[in-house]
Amino acid sequence: MVEVRKADGSNVADIIRVCESGYRETYKSLLEKEDIEQVIEEFYNADRIAREVRDISDEWNGWFVAVDEEGTVVGAGGGGMTGSETAELFVLYLDPERKREGIGGRLLEAITEDHIARGASEQWVSVTKGNEMGIPFYEKSGFVYKGERPSHKLPSEKSYISLRYRREIGK
Repeated sequence: MVEVRKADGSNVADIIRVCESGYRETYKSLLEKEDIEQVIEEFYNADRIAREVRDISDEWNGWFVAVDEEGTVVGAGGGGMTGSETAELFVLYLDPERKREGIGGRLLEAITEDHIARGASEQWVSVTKGNEMGIPFYEKSGFVYKGERPSHKLPSEKSYISLRYRREIGK
């Protein structure tokens, strides 16, 4: 059985491990290798993750982790409020060996419950165009396609596109 909870300082290395492996697996056929490594270096480094575990606010609601029965972190995710009733799922990755076990859904549920408690009635997520792991997951979870825009933090000259999805929550 997997437990989902807020991360603490002892989870920093595990969050990095899960996000690095999940990001590489997800994007290996969608992004150039140097772009994958640049994103990992910027977002999944020890200083940043430690700060994000410690410094929780409405804009960043902290990291959530999925921990299996052996105490191994097998998933991590987080989000924040982008408006008084609008939330965004910023990140959600699983250990690539642990997909299709319901772990992603449990993480999403915990993050969503936190968003609802903060007053959100809608939740958004960005998914890279062509991400055949993420798109079906979010659509199955009730997210509806709303448009596209250039991908955040990826080289604009390479024309990477993020698809925007939205769903109502808390009703």
